[in-house]
Amino acid sequence: MTSRRYFLVTLRDTLRSPTAQRETRKSLIIGAAIAACALVGVTAVPPPPSAYAGQLRSAYLSSQVQKLASSDGSTVTALSRDVYSGTPGAKTLAANGTNYDWAKLVMSSAGWPMSEANVTVMTRWMRQENGPNDWWNRNNPLNNGWGSGGGAGLGSYPDLVTAAKMAAANLQKNPLFAEVAADFAASAPTEVTEHAIWASPWASSHYANGAHWHYTPVDVFQAPPSAWG
Repeated sequence: MTSRRYFLVTLRDTLRSPTAQRETRKSLIIGAAIAACALVGVTAVPPPPSAYAGQLRSAYLSSQVQKLASSDGSTVTALSRDVYSGTPGAKTLAANGTNYDWAKLVMSSAGWPMSEANVTVMTRWMRQENGPNDWWNRNNPLNNGWGSGGGAGLGSYPDLVTAAKMAAANLQKNPLFAEVAADFAASAPTEVTEHAIWASPWASSHYANGAHWHYTPVDVFQAPPSAWG
């Protein structure tokens, strides 16, 4: 009995010592930290998805499926792309500067096709009026009297661009040349348009009704840049 009482008194004194108290507090702090970490670890791990959540996802994906149904008689139609083309403008034609470019410029000024038939007739016509190697004479390739200051076609224009516009205007606005204008607008065969020119009062000789008309290919000649303005 005396030994047991002695042990309890000794244990009480030991626990009351400063060293023991510090060790006790340290143990309690460490134990609390371990318990907190264990709690965080438990809450940080997400729970596994439930079977019901998987069913909801499958149902949603099934509802979003798109379906295309076609009949047995369906046919596939091939689509074709639009064809794009362009025509040279006044600056491009003037930069090239040939008699063929001026013929195209007349067509462009009038809104007529720059077709091979139209350009062929126009370059032949220019050759009949001034000759191929001097077609830009007085900046008036067709000896046009409309706005040139020369009633007999002996007038001049400030440049070949103006001359092209005036030639187109005369053919379109003067009823005496309505048939010629209509043939150019329709890109008629060369012989049709040429007969209309011979029959018109453009030349008093009517080009001898074609007897003085030349059909050989017209050579290409370039006018000096100053003639284009």
